[in-house]
Amino acid sequence: MTTLRAESLSYTTPQGRELLSGIELTARDGETVGLVGPNGSGKTTLLRCLYGTLRPTTGRVLLDGDDLHALPVKARARRIATVPQDAHAGGIELTVREIVAMGRSPHHRFWEADTTTDRALVHEALARVGIADLAGRPFPSLSGGERQRALVARALVQQPDVIVLDEPTNHLDIRYQLEVLSLVRELGTVGLLALHDLNLAAHYCDRLVVLAGGHIVAAGEPADVLTAPLLAEVYGVNAEVSVHPATGAPIVVYLPPTAAATTS
Repeated sequence: MTTLRAESLSYTTPQGRELLSGIELTARDGETVGLVGPNGSGKTTLLRCLYGTLRPTTGRVLLDGDDLHALPVKARARRIATVPQDAHAGGIELTVREIVAMGRSPHHRFWEADTTTDRALVHEALARVGIADLAGRPFPSLSGGERQRALVARALVQQPDVIVLDEPTNHLDIRYQLEVLSLVRELGTVGLLALHDLNLAAHYCDRLVVLAGGHIVAAGEPADVLTAPLLAEVYGVNAEVSVHPATGAPIVVYLPPTAAATTS
């Protein structure tokens, strides 16, 4: 059973700016944990520490009890897959199929070619995210949403124990937002997501961690965390929080200042 844990984690930039402080977080197999909070609260920085791109200034990240940053890069890549916030195409003139196949590289030596199993996994992942028909297209020619789905497919073929997604619904229309988040839940891995949409977070995450100013200010099940007082404190907005009659999840309705003044 896989467990990813942050213990007393803090991160300060080389310029001396503290972005995270005293973070305690645990995520386990089959659990989807959502990081929410306003822009600049530390969500992306925390994710980068959790998947190993940034080394915490103090504290540590443990993967099944092992210090994540003591693991060789390739060993870490076999276990943790990431989907970044912005799927930039850059100047990479690879096809979508080739981009997705890169997810198999942690499982091979440098000179080894893709196997029949690798190709089958790539085909399956492309189909699961709905872009099998784009497999031969150059990656830079895709729309932002198509590139995002290709990077989700690359993470799937990695067959990770932990999947980390930073705003995975960026650029996606509503249908694919729902499909990608459903897919993450179905994987049965440790799932860590940074999300702006609190209603999506409430529906698809087992637990939410609320960040503000680099600190965790609340953590727990969505119904316990998403309250009108917390939203006012953290986001500076007035909102009504109720239970959706069909899903049983909290649903947040934001109120304009005039409406909030009328109802208070």
